[in-house]
Formats: sequence, C-alpha cells, structure tokens
Amino acid sequence: MSTLPVLVAYASKHSATAEIAERIAAAMREAGCDAQARPAAEVDDLSAYAAVVLGSAVYAKRWQRDARAFARRHRAALRAMPVWLFSSGPFGAVQEHPTAPTPPVAERLVKELGAREHVMFGGRVPTDPGNFVERAMLKNTPPERRDARDWPVIEAWARGVAAQVAARWPRRRPRGATPDARS
Repeated sequence: MSTLPVLVAYASKHSATAEIAERIAAAMREAGCDAQARPAAEVDDLSAYAAVVLGSAVYAKRWQRDARAFARRHRAALRAMPVWLFSSGPFGAVQEHPTAPTPPVAERLVKELGAREHVMFGGRVPTDPGNFVERAMLKNTPPERRDARDWPVIEAWARGVAAQVAARWPRRRPRGATPDARS
C-alpha cells in the first residue's frame, strides 16, 4: 500500500454517485490500495492523501457545485499529486450515448490539474425525484433501464487506478520479509 491513502471525493445529488465512489474505494482496497470515499464538501485538507479520485453527478452537462468547489479550493494541492476524474451520467448505458459530451468542467480540470484521466460512467434515474423533470424520468423509464451503472466496468477502472498508485508507491516489505510467490 502507498504510505498515504487515496481519497475518492465525490459530489452526489441522489446517492448514485456516492455509491459509485464507495464501490471505487472498495475495489481499490481489494486491489491492495488504501482508499477512502468522502463527500467533496467535507474535505478540508489533502495533505493526508497520496492521490485523489474526484467524481461528480452530471445534470445538464454540469458537475455538481461541491465537486467544482473542491477542485477550486484544492487546486494547488491537486496539481502536485496524481488525480483521476469520473462523471456519473447519463442515466442510459454509456455505450448507448457514444456522443454524450464530456462535461465541460471535467475537460477543463483534466487540463488545469493534469488529471491522468476522466471517465464517464452510466448513472441512475433518481429514485427520490425532487422536481418535474426527475419525476418524468422515473415515470417514463422502464424499471430495467433505470440503473445504468456498470459495476464490473467501474471496479475494473478502480483496480487500474490502484495499479497506477501502486506503481508510483510500491508496497514496502518489512525488513527480512521475502517476496510474495506472486511477485
């Protein structure tokens, strides 16, 4: 494991993106990388982290305010560490929306922060609609198409991030320990 954990910070409106962030952190831990998922709005200091994965729900091609504020607030620290970005949405399967544009803020952040990658994951129709548009989406979307989060794809991406972190901060063996047979 890296000497410091990886932060998986997220901004979520209806918990779907929070669930993705939790799954990313869990997959990274399973891959041997210490990772913690936290709401972006609750993070005040990045000095305790080796790297950051930052994600946001996307509505009308826009990242959530908390994710944008996180990137602004921690810009200097983020430029000095490995960063990966993810977006959650559209609610249909990503392969069904090959021309879905990357949210402009994500494109900008890749350049400004030197992020290693931005990936778009499918989202979920809100189960607790708060406005007319969300209620219409829930009503007009067949139940079997309401959740387009592809967990195997998300977990594979997280393991890839964990491998990149491990390559940068190789796990240290205790003095006198022998390498694992898989090494």
